[in-house]
Amino acid sequence: MSAEVVSIVVLLVLFVVGTARSVNLGILGFAAAYGVGILAVGMSAEDIVALFPGDLFLVLVSLTLLFGFAAHNGSIELLVTWVMRACRGRVALAPWVFFTLTALLISLGALFAVAIVAPLAMPFARRYRLDPLMMGMMVVHGALAGAFSPISVYGVFINSYLDDQGLPVSPLVLFVVPIVFNVLVAAVLYVVRGGWRAGGRIEAEEAEETDGADGAGRTATPAGGGTATVTAAPTTARPTTYQAVTLLALAVLAVGTTAFGADITALAMLLATVLAVANPAAAKESLGTVSWSVVVLVTGMVTYIEVLQQAGTVTFVSDGIIAVGAPLLAALLLYYLAGVTSAMASSVGIISVAIALAVPFLEAGSVDPILFVVGLAIASTIVDVSPFSTNGALVLANVADEDRDRFYRQLLVYAGIVVAVGPGLAWLTVLAPSGL
Repeated sequence: MSAEVVSIVVLLVLFVVGTARSVNLGILGFAAAYGVGILAVGMSAEDIVALFPGDLFLVLVSLTLLFGFAAHNGSIELLVTWVMRACRGRVALAPWVFFTLTALLISLGALFAVAIVAPLAMPFARRYRLDPLMMGMMVVHGALAGAFSPISVYGVFINSYLDDQGLPVSPLVLFVVPIVFNVLVAAVLYVVRGGWRAGGRIEAEEAEETDGADGAGRTATPAGGGTATVTAAPTTARPTTYQAVTLLALAVLAVGTTAFGADITALAMLLATVLAVANPAAAKESLGTVSWSVVVLVTGMVTYIEVLQQAGTVTFVSDGIIAVGAPLLAALLLYYLAGVTSAMASSVGIISVAIALAVPFLEAGSVDPILFVVGLAIASTIVDVSPFSTNGALVLANVADEDRDRFYRQLLVYAGIVVAVGPGLAWLTVLAPSGL
């Protein structure tokens, strides 16, 4: 059996084991890199270590470290408070408020924004008799809308990988197109599930600040009539000095990298250092919030991908794609392969493998490389509504116990529709027009 075939078989086993046993794919990726590299390709252990993406490791650590300060010092709760105030009006607008909040958080670097917003959104939907499936999926689509910002884990990974491969990069297109796509999908969901029909208004008293905190007793009229009282957890709407500095740091990172082209690793680490010096205790807490599982996942998979390149697997697979003869058809097959697999596994891992396998195909110039990658990014993540994915599971976990079985069945149906239609829709709207 050739090294190319061995590496592909190992890759398939890697995804099956990782999904079935809930093992971090990065750990399996490192093990596979050593096993395939040494036994099948003839590489040394030193050769494999040299393939470790040190630059990617640093950017992931620096980004999640910086966001850790915001998570620990109350800055995120402050953002939530500000955005939640937009709900003090028509109940029908609330799903879009939660959509926007999730998109904002993940675009600033909160990889698990759904974990922050879902515990707020799902009880809200139950209290005001909004459709829970619509509300939960609005949260997920919000996360998918903002997932590819230039300072998010997804955006940083894709842009840096394409740049390393010498392919054209457009951070703005990668950021904006998924936003538009998910806004449109969310709009259809909102209309079909009757979100616009929700009546009633949320009447909220102004918070009374006490010792830097406020307690708000909020009387509201649910969509179906009657009254309900919402008791908000004590929180202040006015930022402390340290919170203001933290939010300013996030803004500087966003503007500095997008508008002025500053190196994202250097800037994020510099800003994190400033926050650490200003509050050493916060630095210790923030270091514990670094998403090490994601760091291991991404770097482990990238290391194995480098071994695949050394084995000639990438060229081998790409030649098979090109042999299809119709570039757009080949791209569509890749989109569905990535989408269906991602519904059961890690989107980051799937994207990394799919892009790597498509690099020679893209270098051939058969399709627009920027639009291909953007469409692939959408096809690989739109399926995260699945209850078997992290985002879908987080929403399901926040549904009331008595409603969970019904919600699960509804979610399965919705996920099935998205998996069947989503990748094709991404291909049709993003990539196909460029080749027609």
